[in-house]
Amino acid sequence: MKTMIHTIKEINERKDILPNHTLGYQIFDTCYAISKTMETAFTFLTGQEEYQPNFRNSTGKYLVGIIGAGGSSLSVAASRILGLYRMPQVGYTSSCPILSDSYPFSAFLRTIPSDKIQSEAMVTLIKHFGWVWVGAIAADDDYGKYGVKTFKEKIKGTNICVAFSETIPKVYSNEKMQKAVTAVKTSTARVVVLFTSDIDLSPFVLEMVHHNITDRTWIASEAWITSALIAKPEYFPYFGGTIGFAVPRAVIPGLKDFLYDVHPSKDPNDVLTIEFWQTAFNCTWPNSSVPYNVDHRVNMTGKEDRLYDTSDHLCTGEEKLEDLKNTYLDTSQLRTTNNVKQAVYAIAYGLDRLSRCDIRESDKADRPCSHIPDFQPRELLYYLKGLRFTTHDGRQLQWDMKGDVQSGHYDILNWQRDDAGDITFVKVGEYKFQKLSFELILPKNSTIFWNTESSRLPDSVCTKLCPPGTRKRIRYGQPTCCFDCIPCADGYVSEKPGQRECDACGEDDWSNAQKSKCVPKEVEFLAYEEALGFTLVILSIFGALVVLAVTVVYVIYRHTPLVKANDRELSFLIQMSLVITVLSSMLFIGKPVNWSCMAHQVTLALGFCLCLSSVLGKTISLFFAYRISKSKTRLISMHPIIRKLIVLVCVLGETGVCLAYLLLEPPRMFKNIETQNVKIIFECNEGSIEFLCSIFGFDVLLALLCFLTTFVARQLPDNYYEGKCITFAMLVFFIVWISFVPAYLSTKGKFKVAVEIFAILASSYGLLGCIFLPKCFIILLRPKRNTEETVGGRVPTVDRSIQLTSASVSSELNNTTVSTVLDE
Repeated sequence: MKTMIHTIKEINERKDILPNHTLGYQIFDTCYAISKTMETAFTFLTGQEEYQPNFRNSTGKYLVGIIGAGGSSLSVAASRILGLYRMPQVGYTSSCPILSDSYPFSAFLRTIPSDKIQSEAMVTLIKHFGWVWVGAIAADDDYGKYGVKTFKEKIKGTNICVAFSETIPKVYSNEKMQKAVTAVKTSTARVVVLFTSDIDLSPFVLEMVHHNITDRTWIASEAWITSALIAKPEYFPYFGGTIGFAVPRAVIPGLKDFLYDVHPSKDPNDVLTIEFWQTAFNCTWPNSSVPYNVDHRVNMTGKEDRLYDTSDHLCTGEEKLEDLKNTYLDTSQLRTTNNVKQAVYAIAYGLDRLSRCDIRESDKADRPCSHIPDFQPRELLYYLKGLRFTTHDGRQLQWDMKGDVQSGHYDILNWQRDDAGDITFVKVGEYKFQKLSFELILPKNSTIFWNTESSRLPDSVCTKLCPPGTRKRIRYGQPTCCFDCIPCADGYVSEKPGQRECDACGEDDWSNAQKSKCVPKEVEFLAYEEALGFTLVILSIFGALVVLAVTVVYVIYRHTPLVKANDRELSFLIQMSLVITVLSSMLFIGKPVNWSCMAHQVTLALGFCLCLSSVLGKTISLFFAYRISKSKTRLISMHPIIRKLIVLVCVLGETGVCLAYLLLEPPRMFKNIETQNVKIIFECNEGSIEFLCSIFGFDVLLALLCFLTTFVARQLPDNYYEGKCITFAMLVFFIVWISFVPAYLSTKGKFKVAVEIFAILASSYGLLGCIFLPKCFIILLRPKRNTEETVGGRVPTVDRSIQLTSASVSSELNNTTVSTVLDE
């Protein structure tokens, strides 16, 4: 009130605003009650104690605008009446968002930002500190309810959840109060938003003290953040560390001296000054009918409430205001007070625009100029809406068409304790806002006091953040901030805490044991360095050396009857093919590459084709020998070149199929990630299965022909049973590869390759052992049996009483004359 009076006097003394006009005022007390506010609004309009609106006040002067009221609910009540008559009303503390509705509150403007901005600021502050689980408490009035409602709307789309939302009753109700207290006490939320005035909050504070509820961080609205009623040292253990938003502080020149310049003797009819004086100094002003206000005594003196008998204690007039310590004389926190000053100036600037007919160019054709004093208060609204002026401290104040300020800032205050034990409001940051932009400023060097056991930033969550390796699973029927942490599935990871979903690893990666990071998959192939691969290489080399040893024996004893019998060139071809097959198994070992995938199957197929076609050349000779021995007829001669042609035709046919395979659908290296999730199996994609079956099917056909021809000729009498050896060799070959198929299909990875190599080596060793080892045994250990008589003596062709041996038959078939061995 004193600030309003001081501002009006200041304006009246200025020559640049409303020259030749004087502003006056009339003061009514709303008593912080809606009913009294409604009564006051009617009194303003009628100018007397009658509730019939006209537009004259009791002094007979023109009523052009109203400053107030001092609360959102009061302003809402008054504006519903005043707005019907478009009476300009400028609020200085009424921040309720509903007052921005231009239809029912078309005549209301304010110098304080709407709670839409304050709610946005609160959400931004909460997000900045990482709080996700907060409570909300509101006063049971328009300010509290709409404030919390707007706050809840602002947090939609964020990861913030409201743990509880309760109201503080305007009229004390133990049931409602205990419900709010219980919510704070039992909730895991350690951060609580309080949208209430200091008067409504006071009973709740006493309940917090009574229940000894500490370790809470309160986010204060501007209505109580700097309230001396709440900011008392005895409440600090419960409300210390409060952080909230306040309208900017300002220094009003001359106001402090003006506040001190009060004395009842200056105006004996000033009942407010007399009441203030009596309450401040605990005395009764002589010859005054103003009662002593005991209710306000504590607030005015800052001392404990003691009832004095003031009838004998008269004021002397010598009391000094300088000796007092109360909120009236405290000009260090001129925040709402500064809004009052701006509200008065706003109406003054509006009247000044009206007096100068400051109309927008677009409106000049439709709007005539208004003149003082012949104008209606509703005409002043045109000049107030969109008003822009510079305040005494250099700030810009501009209203939009809804009467809300378009730009400004909040001070972010933190309750701390000074050396004397008193509570101080420490500015730790700012929240700046403009029409379409917002900015939270919290300097890193600002020290914020947190009222926690560790004096560190509180952690307010329903469920602690899920660690890496887990993800959130929302609990059914509960807010999204309440969740369970479940491990990520195999192949999925969460690297950051609190992830809602786990991220899938790439095809070459897999999750580690903690599911917190994707790591490269284990690469699997049959390597030379490992024991299995090294063993197979040794077996391959050993097999090749054994074959070479047999070849050396054959070369050394190439002129002996046993070596020359039954086509020694074919024997050398078989030995060469066995070297190829046993060494081709080494192509299967090591990391597959395209060239090795193309080479190993083709080399193996050609090696077996050469071996089996050579064996087929031998078996055909035995087959004919068996038929001759059965018929006892003359020998049918088979020229050696025919056997060579059989080998050549078979190898050329197999080579043609292999070339078509390599040119049309060649095998390629393939990374198999489907067989095992945790491994990448490097293997060969064989390309065309049809081609692969064709080339190995041809080898199987050759092996089958060899087996059938030798099986038929197995009864051929001989000292050296060539037919039986080949028969057993073919049996071994078929047994190995028949058992290989199910074993190959039932294994995976490098063991699949190992099975194939074992089959190659086993079949190669089987052919080597069955065909050549008996002969080498005779050549090296039984040389007496390696004679023409034993292997194949001279036998007359007409002498049917002599059975033919396989070796002698071979000798006969290799010559048109009767000779022992002509296969040279």
